[in-house]
Amino acid sequence: MQTVALHTLGCKLNFAETASLARQFGLRGYNVVDDIDKPANVVVLNTCSVTERADRECRQLVRRALRTSPDAYVIIVGCYAQLRPDSLAAIDGVDLVLGTKEKFEIFTHANWDKTAGARVLVSPIAEATGTQVSSSVGFSDRTRAFLKIQDGCDYTCSFCTIPLARGASRSIPFSDVVREAQSIVADGYKEIVLTGVNVGDYGKSIGSSLLEMLRGITAIDGLERVRVSSVEPNLLTNELLEFWIESQKMCNHFHIPLQSGSDPMLAGMRRRYRRSWYADRVATIKKNVPHAGIGADVIVGFPSETNEHFEETYAFLVDQPLTYLHVFTYSERPNTPAASFGEKVAPEIKAERSERLRMLSRKKRHVFHELLRGRTVNVLFEGSGHSETGLSDEYVRVNVPSRVPLTNQLLPVVIIESKDEECFGSLQTGAGPTGMFSSIAMMANP
Repeated sequence: MQTVALHTLGCKLNFAETASLARQFGLRGYNVVDDIDKPANVVVLNTCSVTERADRECRQLVRRALRTSPDAYVIIVGCYAQLRPDSLAAIDGVDLVLGTKEKFEIFTHANWDKTAGARVLVSPIAEATGTQVSSSVGFSDRTRAFLKIQDGCDYTCSFCTIPLARGASRSIPFSDVVREAQSIVADGYKEIVLTGVNVGDYGKSIGSSLLEMLRGITAIDGLERVRVSSVEPNLLTNELLEFWIESQKMCNHFHIPLQSGSDPMLAGMRRRYRRSWYADRVATIKKNVPHAGIGADVIVGFPSETNEHFEETYAFLVDQPLTYLHVFTYSERPNTPAASFGEKVAPEIKAERSERLRMLSRKKRHVFHELLRGRTVNVLFEGSGHSETGLSDEYVRVNVPSRVPLTNQLLPVVIIESKDEECFGSLQTGAGPTGMFSSIAMMANP
C-alpha cells in the first residue's frame, strides 16, 4: 500500500482542504498520515501566505520530509503556491506545484516521475471562479469538524495577499453545505466549525446569508454545537447577533478581527469599521452573554504606526472585555498596497510591541478563566492524556480527571481551578432533568 503524508500550514480553512485532499488519496487506496516524519511515497504540503516566513518554512518542511522519505514525490499546494510558484518549484526535491484552481486535481496533474523535474500548474487567480465543499472529517480530530462554506475575499485590506491567492469571494451552495453537515453529524461529530476566508460574507453571490446558513445548520438533528471561526466586525449585524445569542446550539464564542485600536491605522489598513463600532459589537455581546469568549486579531508594526498609535491600540484593548488576542507582527507582502506605505517600523520596536500585547493577552485569558471558576460550562471532550480534555462553548481548554473515557461526549463541568492557558474542573453530578450524567460523574471524579 502506498502512503501519503500531508502537512498543513495556516488556518482552519487550509486544514479542512487538506482533509479533502486526504480523502482523495484514501479513496485511491493510499494509507494517509498527517506526519511528514513518517515514511511516505507522496508528500503534500498545503501552504499559507500570511507571513514572510512562508518560503523558509516550505524549504525546511521539504528537507525534513525528504530526510525520512528521500524518494517521495513532493507536491506543494495552497496560497503560497499560487503567489510564488516558481520560488517553490526551485526548492530541491519539489516535483509539482499546483495553484488555487488546480489544487484539488492532483491526480489529473501528477505524473509521479521524480526524474522529470518540477512542474508548475498555476492558473491566473481570476480563473478561480468556483469552489467546493471541504471538511476535516476523518482527518485527525474525531469530535469537531471544520466545514468550509466560503472561499476568497472581495475586501481590499492594504496588507493582505488573500485576494491574490484565493480570488474573489464565492460561496458554496446552501444545499451542498447542509448536505455535508448532515453527513458530518451522521459520522458521529458533535460540533461543526464553519470556516472560510470571509465567513461573514457568505451567501452574497448566491442570494443567501450567514444568518440563513446558521439557521439551516442549527436545525440539523443530532448536531449539538456550531462554532464560527471568525466574522468581520462590520458583518456582525444586530439580526445576526440576536440569532447567535439566542440559539441553544451556537457556541458562546466570537472571534472578531480588530487589527488595530487606532482609527488612523484602521483607515490605512482599509478596514471597513472603526473602533467605536468594534466596541459596540463587543458590548452588545457581553450585555447579553456576560461570560462569552471573545477573541481578536491584532497587527503590530503596520507602516507609520507611531508610539501614539500603538498606545491608543493598547489602551483600547485594555478596556475591552476580550478573552484572548492573536498578535501578528506586520510583515511586508509583495504586491500589496501597504508595501509602499510610509515609514517602516523598526524590527526591534515591532518585537517589543508584540510582546506587550502577548502579555496583555495572557492577562486577559487569566482574568477570564478566573471569572469561570465555580461556574458550569459545557465541554466537548476530545481525548485523554493524564486527564480527559476538551473545549467549552467559550473556547476554553478544560481538563477533568477521569477513570473512564469521555471522548466525544458533551458534558457539564464545574470549573474548580484556572490557569493561564487552561482550566480544571469536575463533572457536574446529577446534571440534566433525569440525572443522566450521575453515573459517569461518579466514575470520572475520583
